[in-house]
Amino acid sequence: MASASIAAKGVIDLDEHVRRRPFVFVLFSGGATIVGGLIVLAVTLCALLAPWIAPHDPNAQNLAINFKPPSWVVGGDQAYPLGTDNLGRDILSRIIWGSRVAGLVGLSAVAIGGIIGVSLGIIAGYFGGLADDIIARVADVQLAFPAVLLAIAVVGVIGPSLLTVIATIGITGWVQYVRVVRAEALSLREREFVVAAVATGASQARILARHILPSIASSITVLATFEVARAIILESALSFLALGVPPGVPSWGTMLADGRQYLDTAWWLGLFPGLAISFTVLGVNLFGDGLRDALDPRSR
Repeated sequence: MASASIAAKGVIDLDEHVRRRPFVFVLFSGGATIVGGLIVLAVTLCALLAPWIAPHDPNAQNLAINFKPPSWVVGGDQAYPLGTDNLGRDILSRIIWGSRVAGLVGLSAVAIGGIIGVSLGIIAGYFGGLADDIIARVADVQLAFPAVLLAIAVVGVIGPSLLTVIATIGITGWVQYVRVVRAEALSLREREFVVAAVATGASQARILARHILPSIASSITVLATFEVARAIILESALSFLALGVPPGVPSWGTMLADGRQYLDTAWWLGLFPGLAISFTVLGVNLFGDGLRDALDPRSR
């Protein structure tokens, strides 16, 4: 009996230890999450340190060295590891500087969409009534239009610029937050701790700030991670169509557009910016998957 009791106590202690694993340990317990985190870290460092790690001026043109292949290909130059484009600009430097545009657009657009969507989602889910009906109908109307077409229409009317791209992507992304936050707020407003807060006379603002919002913070964080990837893809698509950042600003989408007509003779012009987009989006999604699992109480 004593040995059985000790064994049972050991199992309970082990289960308690597993449930209390640190958040960072749970987050990086999977190999895919580690890979995603390293990719995100590399892109972040490139964006922050671009002026110091880029080997050349990304906009410096030199027609004497245009269409220079990557350094490991016959005719390549070690000074231009990924080659040069049709205007003699260094591909590697432009990719490094392009990470700044991707990061700025991704984070800024997600912040705009998140603020709008979370605010409207809480109002719709917690208060309900007419406000819920209006917000739900507006969200349904926007969902009827593809985000890319809506962004093209807005940018085409206003004119392409970095601020326009950020605002457009942010505004087209608020619907996803509304749907998630509204559903959780509808559930939370009936929970015991919220009912108790109402019974004690807590103000609506205090209930929203101290009870509702912290309870849905994990879902918002995970959704925002995936929305960063969506924003990067949408910015690249707009830049590819010449509706994104101005021509003087290095962008991965612009590089793809510049290299599409030379794919049969200068494949590196389109390959490397395409890989930059693909790996960045892949890294963000892998990290988002790990973040979702780590924030799930059942994995702690």
